Amino acid sequence: MGYLLGVDTGGTYTDAVVLDGDATRVLARAKALTSRPDLSAGVAGAVDAAIAGAGIPAAEIEIVSLSTTLATNALVEGQGGRIALIAIGFDAASLSRAGLEDALRGDPVVAIAGGHTHAGNAAADLDLETLERALEDTTGITGFAVAAQFATRNPAHELAAADLIRARTGLPVTCSHELSAALGGPKRALTAVLNARLIGMIAGLIAAVERHLALSGISARLMVVRGDGALIPADMARVRPIETILSGPAASVAGAAWLTDVGDAMISDIGGTTTDICQLQDGRPRIDPQGAMVGGFRTMVEAVAMRTFGLGGDSAVRLSDGLAGGLQLGPRRVMPIALLAQAHPGLVHGALDAALAQDGPPLDGAAFVAPLWDAAPEGRDTREAAIVARLAGGPARMGDVVTTRMEQPALMRLVARGQVMIADVTPSDAAHVLGLVADWEAEASEKALTLLARRRRGDGQRIAPDAATLAQAIVDQLTTQTVDCLLQAAFADDGRDWAGVAPDRLAGHPLTRAGLDGHVGLITMRLGLGVPVIGLGAPAASYYPAVGQRLATRMIVPKHADVANAIGAVVGQVVMRAGGSVTAPAPGRYVAHLEGGPQTFATPEAAMATLQTALIASATAQARAAGVADPSVSVARDVNAAVIEGQEAFFGADIRATARGRPRIARD
Repeated sequence: MGYLLGVDTGGTYTDAVVLDGDATRVLARAKALTSRPDLSAGVAGAVDAAIAGAGIPAAEIEIVSLSTTLATNALVEGQGGRIALIAIGFDAASLSRAGLEDALRGDPVVAIAGGHTHAGNAAADLDLETLERALEDTTGITGFAVAAQFATRNPAHELAAADLIRARTGLPVTCSHELSAALGGPKRALTAVLNARLIGMIAGLIAAVERHLALSGISARLMVVRGDGALIPADMARVRPIETILSGPAASVAGAAWLTDVGDAMISDIGGTTTDICQLQDGRPRIDPQGAMVGGFRTMVEAVAMRTFGLGGDSAVRLSDGLAGGLQLGPRRVMPIALLAQAHPGLVHGALDAALAQDGPPLDGAAFVAPLWDAAPEGRDTREAAIVARLAGGPARMGDVVTTRMEQPALMRLVARGQVMIADVTPSDAAHVLGLVADWEAEASEKALTLLARRRRGDGQRIAPDAATLAQAIVDQLTTQTVDCLLQAAFADDGRDWAGVAPDRLAGHPLTRAGLDGHVGLITMRLGLGVPVIGLGAPAASYYPAVGQRLATRMIVPKHADVANAIGAVVGQVVMRAGGSVTAPAPGRYVAHLEGGPQTFATPEAAMATLQTALIASATAQARAAGVADPSVSVARDVNAAVIEGQEAFFGADIRATARGRPRIARD
């Protein structure tokens, strides 16, 4: 009997678990720090330790499945490559909708004539000459997104533009019709932009895993968890990395269902960068019918109905404005001081000791900057180049890296591109000071929190008398913000009409707070969650018991909660879908919009039958390519028709075929 290997690469840790071939028992588990920029070391450390712990030959691993939060984290933190959008047939107003302008973040847009009508006919000739001129300079571009009007009704112009781009540049190209069969051009364009931005990052992760599997003698098929919890082949994830947003959270849901016998619950998964919350109903996660929402962007990716908040164990600790000067955590992730000190003790302790010898805190607090490159990045402006030069010898104190206020934006651009990382005080440091964890260098955390405690609030008072008091305040703030996240998710998914009041306002309402406090007066108030919470993630055991108490509900932190994502990665099914539509542009004309282009039929039945056959074949082929020997197939039809004056009128239909099954236990 073979064995199953699940791997999860997060922002801080890479986890690995080995299960028996029937996926009934965890035989071994391991964690390693996620290594940057080369992810291979972290993957190797976790995988090798898990296999050694299971005491099995590596060659007997027969399925490997990978989940990751890298894509989710990148969108939350605004990271990823620089891309160009080729917009075909869109006007300026269309390009400003669906959050597309914000998603582009100043990256170039090349607008050219072309596109199709809703019936699949060309709206204008495709202007490839303008595109060719634009491709003469692709400096700094890592990939392209191509989106055309009504490309789901006829993809010809997207395909022609993509062929030209690949021939001229050799760079990755994402076509919007490949990611969704739904209408809504700006939203499809947004999804294509985000996909193009993530390709390099996810391809690097998959390559790192594949390299180590080959070195270890593991010839098993590599699968990747999609955002809806299904498994897809690694080759598909390479070209459609957008489908891996919420991969880690989706795997955590599958892991939570496997680890517990709870049918209805809220799942809260805290990592280094984010807290991901979803609802478990009858043992299954809810799927978001509107598409995954991550980092403020509503995509067309079908995924678990997950709410992602920029709150984690490695969230930056900020001092709020005002006289009271409270604390706020996130959404930006930083490297914990304890972790940097473990790798660079001389730098960190030397700088902290020097700062502690002063009367007050240094202007840059306890912050440091660490480079994340193998070779210094190119294509930088003057200020970015100066920062890169100062980091040539490795991590350095913030004050030695950023010497003027004008250089701060340049530093943040490098951070956004994932080329450098700031190290500063985090909840992980607070946990080390309080003795909740002992993973890294606790002494450095205590020094850093001592410095931060010297900071003055708006009223002139220190924010805390000592490191321990500040550490407890940080942990308490993490509890407060986690409770707020869970309440927002609960109000949003409760199903009650809250008179149009937004979930975040409901969560922060004085009546909600009074209910949590158990107010007793002329009015007695009690408020809590109506279902238990399953807490997952490495920090869950440290932080979540207090969250359950505050929400007056049962908090379940199961055994193996800290590697639930890796477990969920390998217990899922392959699910492949193919969708398309039939339209009726004129009486007696029924058009099936097929992958190769539209075809016209005399009856709606003939058009739907042809489309359904093609979709079943496509979904089945994808499932078999993913290792399912005999997939089960289901078909859903949504027909828009009505009886008018005794005659049935057909207006259109959407058809979807789904093929699913477990990948076979066999080497690829």
